[in-house]
Amino acid sequence: MATRLVHITMKARDEALLGRFWAAALGWEVSVEAPGVLNIEPAGFDYPDPTAVSIDLVASPDPKTVKNRVHVDLATTSAAHQAELVARLTALGATRADVGQGEAEDWVVLADPEGNEFCVLAPGPLIRDTGPIASVVVDCADPAAMARFWGAATDWTLVRTTDHNAVFRSATGVGPYLQFLRTPDAKTVWNRVHLDIRPYPNDDAATEVARLRTLGATPIDLDVPWTVMTDPEGNEFCLLSPR
Repeated sequence: MATRLVHITMKARDEALLGRFWAAALGWEVSVEAPGVLNIEPAGFDYPDPTAVSIDLVASPDPKTVKNRVHVDLATTSAAHQAELVARLTALGATRADVGQGEAEDWVVLADPEGNEFCVLAPGPLIRDTGPIASVVVDCADPAAMARFWGAATDWTLVRTTDHNAVFRSATGVGPYLQFLRTPDAKTVWNRVHLDIRPYPNDDAATEVARLRTLGATPIDLDVPWTVMTDPEGNEFCLLSPR
């Protein structure tokens, strides 16, 4: 059994506003899944498809109080494209953000209209075929430990692991990367952005929950039709039904 990353979920105080921003930023489309829940996906996307990790926006009145521990990196194809994308995103409502990056030359840190941080990367050979989202990045204290857990929890391939980060990509070799990045910041609140993983169609959800528990995940008792868990560092994630 295994799972795969299918989308990320982001809380939004104004999901319609944030949906318009991210759809325009990525060149994707917005659809309504349910009241207060929006899906942002490429046009004609046959979900779940490893070529893209889509975004779900869920209405929540909770304000953002700390730097997000999960963010996306956006890909560019040239220095000119990076500058043009930063300018376009700023016109859409993004603002410059300081997350302690210093004089970083390879990426620009921005925040969306609700303050969610994200990066616009300089071009490079590793991100030329990822699509608009180059990677989903999760802050962590121990990249090696996250590599062990997430490498066993999903069927994504470990591309690289160092003392600084652990990087995965879909076993199919397409779509964005998933990166666990060492940071000094401790987790203090429920993550405003989290990962959603899904078993394959013929797998059993209860068996998958049990398997993840043996790997170090901890279930959270919430009244929702899916399973909410935390990884060994306390990052919340959702285990959705097989599909």
